[in-house]
Amino acid sequence: MFNSSPVKPSKRPEYWFPAKRFGWGWGAPIVWQGWLVLIGYIFLLGLACVVFPVQIMFVKWTASILSLSLILIAICFLKGEPLH
Repeated sequence: MFNSSPVKPSKRPEYWFPAKRFGWGWGAPIVWQGWLVLIGYIFLLGLACVVFPVQIMFVKWTASILSLSLILIAICFLKGEPLH
């Protein structure tokens, strides 16, 4: 007669990065996981600048900065709000 199982609210996806209202891309993180990714990205950028000084190791510096940025963009695509 009555369904005794509790009603489960529909779970909406939890995004780490909101889509920007104007333009293309994502805004500042809205959950701790997003902040952790952003802080880790900034830390690793600084580390790359120390390990690969741009005047001496330009190719390695460029490759590390490009790699880190592509990883950040991939995480934003996976865990960020869909772009519109």
